[in-house]
Amino acid sequence: MQYKFTAADMDGTLLNDANEITKHTVENIRLAVSQGLIFSICTGRPIQGVERYLRQLGIQGPVITYNGAMILDSATGRILYRQELDRKDGRRILEIGLNYNTTMCIWSDNKLYGNQLNERIYKYSQAANVTPILMPSIDKLLSQGITKILWYDDTSKIQQIEKELLETAPFQSVTFCTSKPFYLEFFSSKVSKAAAIDRIGELYGFTQAETIAIGDGFNDLSMIRHAALGVAMTNAPEGVKECADYITTRTNNEDGVAEVLEKFVL
Repeated sequence: MQYKFTAADMDGTLLNDANEITKHTVENIRLAVSQGLIFSICTGRPIQGVERYLRQLGIQGPVITYNGAMILDSATGRILYRQELDRKDGRRILEIGLNYNTTMCIWSDNKLYGNQLNERIYKYSQAANVTPILMPSIDKLLSQGITKILWYDDTSKIQQIEKELLETAPFQSVTFCTSKPFYLEFFSSKVSKAAAIDRIGELYGFTQAETIAIGDGFNDLSMIRHAALGVAMTNAPEGVKECADYITTRTNNEDGVAEVLEKFVL
């Protein structure tokens, strides 16, 4: 087998618009794994937002969560790697978010905190399968460690905020990008989906030349560019497609991930 490892993003990639993995895609993943492929879900979500899909797939192995800030072993739940935000950066993100009066979804100690318990954070929490908690003091959150912060707002406001942050560069070691047009995510610059793939390779014994990465969002760009075969979904924005080695002919609603496995693995 030329490729030993495949990482697939969830939303807009592995999942259809009904937030499900289709039966055909499940069958193809199981078949590829039975033939020796290591298949890893690679997502910005926490592990709570992945667990039901792992049960559906019925496979074991590494899971990349929080855009690479945490890697877990799905069989045991053991944390294989974690990287939290620098305390100064975490404080700055929270303070700026409060000034913008945007909805902040804050992941700390695998719990979801919000500066506002409003319709947006409850909608976001449904996909993560957790109950949001009103944030305590900033100092309390920082003492626990912050894995990821996500701002959730109108698309036009997120675009404007991202533009302003790129111009002012207020952080020292933070990567921020949109995963959906209305989500702006912040995590340590030491973190990326590409770096997570390399760490798994060290643990599981495969090289970059043996990897496939499949995604549809700008937060997938690092792994799409890094993998030996970087795949963009046909439903991805043009800016993501431009960086891919292969673009699927099928969307996330038409088993695009299964298409990749059929063409390059099975």
